[in-house]
Amino acid sequence: MDNYIAQYYRCPERYVQFKVDDTLSGESGYFSFGSDVVCFGQLCRDQPSPTPNGKLGNALNHVVSEGGDTYLPFDASQVADNLRYELYTKAAARGTSILDSVWSNLYYSVRPLLPVAVRKHLQKAWLTNWDKQHFPQWPVDSTVDRLFGQLLHLSIKSQNLKQIPFIWFWPDGAPSCAVMTHDVETMQGRDFCTTVMDLDDAYGIKASISVVPELRYEVTKEYLDSIWKRGFEVCVQDLNHDGHLFKDREEYLVRVEKINAYGKQYGATGFRSAVLYRNQLWFDQLQFSYDMSVPNVAHLEPQRGGCCTVMPYFVGDILELPVTTTQDYALFNYLNEYSIDLWKRQIELIMEQHGLISFIVHPDYITRPREWNVYKSLLAHLAQLRDEKKLWVPLSGEVDRWWRQRAKMTIVEEQHGVRIEGEGSERARVAYATEKDGRLDVSLAP
Repeated sequence: MDNYIAQYYRCPERYVQFKVDDTLSGESGYFSFGSDVVCFGQLCRDQPSPTPNGKLGNALNHVVSEGGDTYLPFDASQVADNLRYELYTKAAARGTSILDSVWSNLYYSVRPLLPVAVRKHLQKAWLTNWDKQHFPQWPVDSTVDRLFGQLLHLSIKSQNLKQIPFIWFWPDGAPSCAVMTHDVETMQGRDFCTTVMDLDDAYGIKASISVVPELRYEVTKEYLDSIWKRGFEVCVQDLNHDGHLFKDREEYLVRVEKINAYGKQYGATGFRSAVLYRNQLWFDQLQFSYDMSVPNVAHLEPQRGGCCTVMPYFVGDILELPVTTTQDYALFNYLNEYSIDLWKRQIELIMEQHGLISFIVHPDYITRPREWNVYKSLLAHLAQLRDEKKLWVPLSGEVDRWWRQRAKMTIVEEQHGVRIEGEGSERARVAYATEKDGRLDVSLAP
């Protein structure tokens, strides 16, 4: 489990020495770790709860420090995997009605024929009581990030350290990172892409454009070239956007072979599934460098769950860039909001954790003046944060390349200071984790 903390912060492993204190419970469940971190996994000395609701046992009460080691009543790696890979949702899935599957099959068979006005009412009915979900935490869940922060804080205390050096999360000391992505679902959206790219360029922001290879619209070489030549990037979005990619393993393997072929044909290194349906345990078949299919918190998605982190993370060899903000479609059609207030709140919460702010805005759904002006306001806000607070606003592919470089960098501690070694280290910055007012504080080295 020590490696997970060291990988997250890119700090020397000797600073993070954790051990499981006792025999773990047979069943996994929910428990707290401090006042604001809800975990899911097996637990020592206490019985985890089958639901995240109500009063949960606090595992922090059973932490023991001895000789520089910290003994935990749970396996932190297991908990992180359960959350990031959404394995905690498996328990809830056992109660799923067969009617859900029938409803889903029927809906997706007629979806292409339904106007948005009809679709949104059916989808609202499906999402009834979304705001009553206690976990993950709406509108942004940073459970994994706060768990790792608590563990690093415990290391500082147990080893009586003044500080722990690590490699800052983003290049050139940027406080956070934001990426814009456009999912193109219809012919109307495809034909509106040029106008959307013109607006993006007006604010100096490039975006990843996710294209559906089959059935929805014709994907010509001229269309793809029009994206690449402007400095934007092409990603593959599913195969045909029918919502069935992850329904059957054998069918998935047939489809993913075609998806991988389209990726090579388009020169795309990124993938996103339709409607953010996903099964991260199957991602090993994707021949892409990164994926963008996992929501941070999925209360407003047809598939509930969420990865509970605002940072990129590896799923095997593929890097996951989680979707950390509400999609434009949900903002307009479920929440009936036509301002960027929710987006601004999510940006603030993510920046508190120095995380990845990622957006999905569909060219298909911003063709009318009201929606167009909301998107224009969002771009203006991101440009302001970039100019005033040094927010990093790259392409998704650039984030992928940076995160892979950072994962291979190392901190070298010498008598007269600390330096970073590895490819790309000229853009990396040394940072320090310290204790401040009884909590973990992270900051760049002066």
